[in-house]
Amino acid sequence: MPHTSHNPTTNQILQTHASWDTPRLEQALEKTHRAQQAWAQTPFTQRAKVLRDVALHLHARRDRYATLITQEMGKPLRESRAEVEKCASVCDYYAQHGEEFMRAELVESDAGKSYIAHHPLGVVFAIMPWNFPFWQVFRATAPALMAGNTVALKHAPNVPQCALAIEAIFRECGLMEYVFTTLMIEVEQAADAIASPHVHAVTLTGSETAGRKVAACAGQHLKKCVLELGGSDPFIVLHDADMELAVNMAMASRFMNCGQSCIAAKRFIVVPQIADEFLLRFKTRVEALRLGDPLDDATQIGPMARLDLRDALHRQVTDSIAQGAVAVTGCKPAQREGFFYQPSILDRVTASTCAWHEELFGPVAIIIRAADEQDALRIANETRFGLGSSIWSRDTVRAERLATQIHAGCIFINGMVKSDPRLPFGGVKASGYGRELSRLGMLEFVNAKTVWIR
Repeated sequence: MPHTSHNPTTNQILQTHASWDTPRLEQALEKTHRAQQAWAQTPFTQRAKVLRDVALHLHARRDRYATLITQEMGKPLRESRAEVEKCASVCDYYAQHGEEFMRAELVESDAGKSYIAHHPLGVVFAIMPWNFPFWQVFRATAPALMAGNTVALKHAPNVPQCALAIEAIFRECGLMEYVFTTLMIEVEQAADAIASPHVHAVTLTGSETAGRKVAACAGQHLKKCVLELGGSDPFIVLHDADMELAVNMAMASRFMNCGQSCIAAKRFIVVPQIADEFLLRFKTRVEALRLGDPLDDATQIGPMARLDLRDALHRQVTDSIAQGAVAVTGCKPAQREGFFYQPSILDRVTASTCAWHEELFGPVAIIIRAADEQDALRIANETRFGLGSSIWSRDTVRAERLATQIHAGCIFINGMVKSDPRLPFGGVKASGYGRELSRLGMLEFVNAKTVWIR
């Protein structure tokens, strides 16, 4: 089956790429393995130079790549520009700090000298999603390359142009052939890649279902695996929250990228004292969002990335309404060409509705009314997911104390959940395991080797 690039704004086919057969996949992985053996011997200064050159390249051609992202998966152009800039920042970060992160750690023991050395694992097979088609790839690739690994990318089948553009960027910036390579393979061939003796570790950003399959396959072949999966992040608004700040950040966190983000705020948990005020302010802002052509800088909400995703979201919304949730605004597809869905709010969401339990991956916010502060914490944790979370309160000391009770990979107090190269990123429970970014993310794909000298 070919990799087909559609414009979700018009549903027109942009480009089609043939899928690889098994011999071509095996040949590419073997070459990527051989390239890694040479890349691992290059000095950190050379690796850092490649990453810095990539960062400069991204800055210089930002608008070109932003347009490609927007045309292929639909996010507003201004958000695509920010995505490209963020990719440059993660390259600069690891170029600056990667050698330090890999430095051997002296450890006192019964030896004359003992230390922990960090060596690359080999080939990292990266399975990446469509929602941030540049950022997700660079987030995983920059630390892996700086550590001395090579990367074989299986990108989402609806963003093949982005995948090939990223490979071309690395080649143009001096990276040796096959140190980063794009594999045009089907979902079913991912298991063959994981099983290959030329692959040594796997990183996946994707759905919970995909994560379970990849984890099982990686476990069967004893391959290191990092999973960054779905989320249903709680956004807890307490009685003393700065309401203007909370609503502003609620808008950004829920509706950026048309709500198609694993760390978007998805469950707005509000206490009785402020529930009606929050909903009124939120509704006013949501109804003012400008939906339209994502190539227009005035557009705030573009199309969803695929028709099947929009239809699945609408089924979740209609099922939740039938189960007792209240449609406040939107809650239906937009009547226009392309895969658009109206910015929406569901109120009175309870445990009897599917919106309570499932991740809504699109521009739909759900309001859950808690009885009190402790009930809000209970609701926040009553999910199989555990990626991000946020608490909104003017009493930051109390909020920090409450944060210790949230079961998630990160907690933001009076701030929108985001990924930052300086901080580890990842989840718990059904949101996956392992960490990306920071020093911890870089060390996920190294051999921490003990060296003991008498």
